Amino acid sequence: MFIFLFLLGFSPCLSITKDVQIVPVKLFIPKPIRITVNDLPPPYHTESAQKAPSIVPIPQDAKLFVPDLNFRVSVYRDNLKEPRQMIYTPKGDILVTEMHGNRISILTDDDTTAVFADESNGISNAFGMAFIKGWFYVANSGDLRRYAYKMSDKRLQGTGEIIMTYENSHHWTRSLIISPNNDQLYVTIGSGSNVDIEYPPRASVQVAKLNGSNNETYAWGLRNPVGIDFHPKTGDLYVTVQERDHIGDDLVPDYFTRIKKDEFYGWPFAYLSSKNIDPRRRILNGSSERPDLVERTRTPDVLFQSHSSVLGMQFYRGKQFPNYYRNGAFAAFHGSWNRDIGVGFNLVFIPFGNDNRPKGYYEEFLRGFMIDSKGPKTFGRPVGILEMKDGSLLFSEDGNGRLYRIEYITKESKVMPIVSNAKTIIVDKIFLLFFILCSVFFL
Repeated sequence: MFIFLFLLGFSPCLSITKDVQIVPVKLFIPKPIRITVNDLPPPYHTESAQKAPSIVPIPQDAKLFVPDLNFRVSVYRDNLKEPRQMIYTPKGDILVTEMHGNRISILTDDDTTAVFADESNGISNAFGMAFIKGWFYVANSGDLRRYAYKMSDKRLQGTGEIIMTYENSHHWTRSLIISPNNDQLYVTIGSGSNVDIEYPPRASVQVAKLNGSNNETYAWGLRNPVGIDFHPKTGDLYVTVQERDHIGDDLVPDYFTRIKKDEFYGWPFAYLSSKNIDPRRRILNGSSERPDLVERTRTPDVLFQSHSSVLGMQFYRGKQFPNYYRNGAFAAFHGSWNRDIGVGFNLVFIPFGNDNRPKGYYEEFLRGFMIDSKGPKTFGRPVGILEMKDGSLLFSEDGNGRLYRIEYITKESKVMPIVSNAKTIIVDKIFLLFFILCSVFFL
């Protein structure tokens, strides 16, 4: 009896894990990628290529590349309809927007996937989501809604309350985040064009109270801001931004930057610096249509390779990954269409220094989706990033409709697996059951 109680009290319960589809990985050594405004070519240095990526089925021998072989990649969910942003519910389930399916799915621990909200709830190209003070917020392409929410809710009720409206042409992703002190919400709103003259709320980050009142422009001249997050230590607000097209393979770089109230970032009159006037926004004498705004143009903190199509971004707050990644930012590159040789289709990491500011460069973190850069051909287009409660990373890709999970498996967490029909049975738990049964038998 003593042996039985000892084993029961000091050993974890027997468990057989769910089906886990592990993705084979190979090692690559990431290198710092540093792009500055001084590196940029003149406009139209190349022709403007039109090469939309070809999405191919997932190859049988698909593999991904990681910077450390302790990183394990697995398929978390499959067969979703263009999954994009993800968020935890207060109860601990995961919601994912299936943007062009006009629905939000709920993923539970028991492996089920169900509809949480759809068009009957007013969902229309939903992207960003947030929970705060008994409300669930959803950023549709044309409006921001909030719904009364209870912890027990597995299905959204009603069509919600519209607290903000905006135009929904062209760039229709609307990201959403709540301020650290839980009293304001920030919404990203992209431009309605490539380089037409538009003013806020287009091409800006908007801020308002939680009920939608006191809505004002926080920062602007941001062609298509998508990723948005507060730095874990400083509380500074950062965004990732997709820049403009059609002036060459290497113009204009997307970027990651801290934004402050009333700052202007150039679009559409200038790009990345007051020295770079967009040639399509000049008057006959060669000067800018808005020299006053050109003069105000801020230079972003980190420039990405042009046409990478950066989307989701999140700071890493967890402890599962090596300390190097703590308080740095991960970003998802959806991949190019306006470049002769394809770029993107990967995840990148933006390291921060001891001063809690970006080091000025970025590096690849996960790659391998693009199988032909000349096409380009790819079996994955990363979109959203979510840090899971255990410190692993979940990211969506909307090419083949998958969610992938990235875990860091240390020596302490590794156990010898027996693999049978894709089910991993933890060996030490089997021996535990054996000893418990023996103890009961000899009582």
